[in-house]
Parts: sequence; C-alpha cells; structure tokens
Amino acid sequence: MDINLFDYQLPPELIAQHPAKKRDGSKLMILDHKSGQTEIQPFSKIVNFLNKGDALVLNNTRVFKARLLGHRKTGAKVEVFLIRALPPDASEGSNRLRLWEGLAQPSKRLDEKEEIWFGEQPSLILETKLNDGKWIVSFPSLKVEKAVISKFGHTPLPPYIKRPDETGDLLRYQTVFARRDRAEAVAAPTAGLHFTKALLNRIKKKGVKVVEITLDVGPGTFKPVIVSEIEEHRVEPEQATISAKAALVLNKVRKNGGRIIAVGTTSARTLESATIAGGQIQPLSAKVDLYIKPGHNFKVVDSLLTNFHLPKTSLLILVSALAGRELILKTYEEAVRQQMRFYSYGDAMLVV
Repeated sequence: MDINLFDYQLPPELIAQHPAKKRDGSKLMILDHKSGQTEIQPFSKIVNFLNKGDALVLNNTRVFKARLLGHRKTGAKVEVFLIRALPPDASEGSNRLRLWEGLAQPSKRLDEKEEIWFGEQPSLILETKLNDGKWIVSFPSLKVEKAVISKFGHTPLPPYIKRPDETGDLLRYQTVFARRDRAEAVAAPTAGLHFTKALLNRIKKKGVKVVEITLDVGPGTFKPVIVSEIEEHRVEPEQATISAKAALVLNKVRKNGGRIIAVGTTSARTLESATIAGGQIQPLSAKVDLYIKPGHNFKVVDSLLTNFHLPKTSLLILVSALAGRELILKTYEEAVRQQMRFYSYGDAMLVV
C-alpha cells in the first residue's frame, strides 16, 4: 500500500504542547467500528463504555530522563540520548564498563573515545560510532551513571513538542501506574497518561479487570515511514513482557466472553505478539518487532484506546489495521473539525 494513503492535514495549533490541566480532563472520542458513528465525551466517562468482565490492558513501563545535555572539552554543546542499557558480558568480568546504545548530536563532529563533560568533569565516553547517528557509550561506573541521569537528564519529550521540558513533565509524561522498580522507556505509552488512580478504581469497581503488561518504548515509536510502500517498513525491536499472571487473567476474560481492550498501540503490539497455544494466550518475555498493518488478523485485541497519531507513521497504520483506513481518516477529519488536541499530550479515541 502507498504510504500517502495514510496522510492527513493537521493545523499545527492542534498539536498539544502541554497536557490537559487534569489527567482525565482531556476529551475522548468514541468510534463505533460497526456504525462508523462518533461521539465526544470527557475522558472520565470512559467507564461508561467498559463492561463488567472486560479486561483493560495497561503498559506499565516507566520513562527515564534519557536526554543528557553536556558538552565537549572545548565547551561545544553535545546531546546524548540514551536508548537502552546493553546487557553485561560475563566474559569480561566485573571491571567491564557500563555500556549503552544512544544517539549523539552533532554526530559528525564527534570522535570515538571522546569524553563528554557534564558540569566540571568528563562523565561519559563515546566508545564506538554506529549507523544513523547511533553510538555505543559508557559511564565509568553505575554511581556516575545514576548521578548524570539524575542531574543532567531531561524528560524525553517528542520532537513535535516545541518547547524545553519543564519540571511538570517529570510527572505528567509518566503514567500513574508506571513501575517503580525499573525505568527503561524513552517515550511514554501516551494513551495511559489520561488515567488517574481514582478513575482506575472506578473501573475496577465496575468489574473490569485491569491488567498490566510491559513494553519498553524505544525511539522508533516516532520513526516516520520513509518508504513508498508500507510493507517495506520495519519496526525496531523493543522488550516486551506478559507475565504468567497477566496471561491467566486475560484467558479467563476471553473464556467468559469479555473484551480485551488495549490501552495504547504499545499494549496492542505486545498482546498481538503473544503466542496462542491451544487457544490460550501464553506468557511473553522477548524483544518484539511486530509491525501491524492492514490485513493483520487480530487474535487478542478486541478494542483499542489510543491518542491521535502522526501522519505516515506505523502507529496510524496500526490503528487503521484495526478499524479500517478510510474510517480512521474520516474520524481524524472529524477530530480536527471538533478542535481536538493531537499527539502525546492530546486527546484520546476509543475504538469499540
């Protein structure tokens, strides 16, 4: 399919630059897949569109301050964007440096083995230059790594948010259910940003099972599709987990006729990456690179809560695979007419 089939016009002023004043104070567009009809409600009313016995599936990954703003020894500014910590190589023993994969800018002017300074001392080494502006970088110790990220790290807001990150972003670009024990994502699962603890409690009291899974979102989530035919695009692998407990709950919901409602495209990709054996969803712990496009046979996800996505992206293609390209683009046109807010800090859509 031609990528231009997944394009649409969006007035720049509809790109949300800040979150709504209250998490659940954003708007929610309900799209009935069968009728094609839409209605707009406050997000807090989502509970009315969930049924007893359904499962609401959340991605509980935690965003960390992945953007590090430092400088060369000369004083020239350098940005290092940490993507993921590389697994340790046991053969190199305990003296091995802590290695990360990251992006460094301006990449062309930087040298291998160059030290990047944070404050008054060098705290990071550009070890090896890779392709596409990527580098293998190291910290001298876990203590230095933790200190640099804490003091010099910035919330990794998406590039379409045209402002520096603010103190409030540390809280609002993070879901209320993000795991406390680890922080591995460089982008938030933004459909989950609308939920408050109180709203989740109301949903649970209605008899909806709230299930947590994990997909550590990488920078590929913002990657545009630059090929002319969407089939040629590739999704970068990301670590995903569905625990045995989560799989058990989901299988019971399916057996009892409830719906599985994915909160966000990251949850949808994780669920659809699971193996189905004997009609049962199996636990998952693996890197996944599932690219969901029109023609995909959804085997787990029945419904999707999602924000509005950029044109010509794999995220828009995924939503189109679930609800149909023409219907989704028609719905996006209606969202523009209704002055809804788009992208990460914007409003949401529930496909039912």
